[in-house]
Amino acid sequence: MQDMEQIYKEYFETVNKYLFCLTQNNDISEELTQETFYKAVKKIDTYKGECKMSVWLCQIAKNLWYDQCRKDKKIKNTNETELLNIEDFRILEEEVISNSEKLELYKKMQKLDEKTREVMYLRITGELSFKEIGAILNKTENWARVTFYRGKNMLKESD
Repeated sequence: MQDMEQIYKEYFETVNKYLFCLTQNNDISEELTQETFYKAVKKIDTYKGECKMSVWLCQIAKNLWYDQCRKDKKIKNTNETELLNIEDFRILEEEVISNSEKLELYKKMQKLDEKTREVMYLRITGELSFKEIGAILNKTENWARVTFYRGKNMLKESD
């Protein structure tokens, strides 16, 4: 199991941003973030690794926020007519986690050579076809396809 200090450093920003999206209040999000990591330290033995650490931490954070809302009487019950739609929070949670994963991907991509990185960026962020990428870089469509494939394999190997 990872050292809790390392987990804190690695996931603090993700959890805090997630909570800020839920609370829209910096003070509350920071307080709940601290409480999330406190609870994570106490419950670390229950983490079985079935999901990513960030997902587990955001789940703890979400539950703490629900508890906070119940205490503040913002959520009276959890039926379909409640003010806060649970499905919206799931979508938001997935988006925050997705952004975190993208950040990690882009960090890994920085280690690739310039041409491979450029092909990867054009394909992933620009959503361009291999033909378009080849034309932009004055190469063939096949070259772009092979470069992208090799780049993907290099990223997989770096995990």
